[in-house]
Amino acid sequence: MAASSTLPSAASCGLLLAAALVLLLSHGAQAQGGLSPSFYDNSCPGTRDIVRRVIQDARVADARIPASLIRLHFHDCFVNGCDGSLLLDDDLQAGIMSEKKVPANDRSARGFDVVDDIKRALEKACPGTVSCADILTLAAEISVELAGGPYWSVPLGRRDGTTTNIESANNLPSPFDPLETLQEKFKNLGLDDTDLVALQGAHTFGRAQCQFTMRNCTAGQVVGALVNLDGVTPDVFDNKYYGNLLQGRVELPSDQVMLSDPVAATTTAPIIRRFSGSQKDFFSNFAASMIKMGSIGPLTGRDGEIRKNCRRLNKKQY
Repeated sequence: MAASSTLPSAASCGLLLAAALVLLLSHGAQAQGGLSPSFYDNSCPGTRDIVRRVIQDARVADARIPASLIRLHFHDCFVNGCDGSLLLDDDLQAGIMSEKKVPANDRSARGFDVVDDIKRALEKACPGTVSCADILTLAAEISVELAGGPYWSVPLGRRDGTTTNIESANNLPSPFDPLETLQEKFKNLGLDDTDLVALQGAHTFGRAQCQFTMRNCTAGQVVGALVNLDGVTPDVFDNKYYGNLLQGRVELPSDQVMLSDPVAATTTAPIIRRFSGSQKDFFSNFAASMIKMGSIGPLTGRDGEIRKNCRRLNKKQY
């Protein structure tokens, strides 16, 4: 039986739905307290400029800072979602055990002082407005852009968590994980093989301690000595990482397994070759994967809090 001519066609419904979605996204703040690039447009319009200025100043003194800041964002989002829990220090009175002391972060996660500087600047401009979780997310994007990588519009509106998760922090992706373990850890957070290969591409800049590398300090370095992840452009965000992978010249075992593991041939290896041949393809996928990762388990609306100090919970008013 033919559909009545008074009812809209499936195509018309699809167009109307698409238009509604575009309109919803363009207006930013959503009714459910969701994330939006325009979240601070009215409450703290200079947010991005402030974050960018502090990072620019910091990288003058320490070229490693951009890579360090993006790593903080990764390690935050992979534990409890993107809620700033990684930034909390030990606080026995509040029942907080810091995630900074787990093996994946201890004496390797860095940049916390820069986050503190960003928070102080934002509190001065817009007290009690911008969350520490959003600071990490914005700092990651700005760090990539300043190092020559892509820009993307960052959805904002996260609130800060009030707990840590040591068990989950102890299960962060490791430089020694086999490929199937990495795939499982990413899949558990809704990230697929393209996300895995793209996000691992952040190893195109920065340094690692030699004990975490393929050579494990056998080149005569002392434990803790730093090794450039990219020997040619260690402070530039580009796609040379994937060329290094194809030539067997990456430093971390967890990078090389994406090409050498038996299951890689039909999963991650084709993506590596694709990104090696096109920086534009890598950049667009990296930006999409960062947005996807940044949307893992955010606290919004009335959940969590906006910390005044990223290292500790706000004092409760009794």
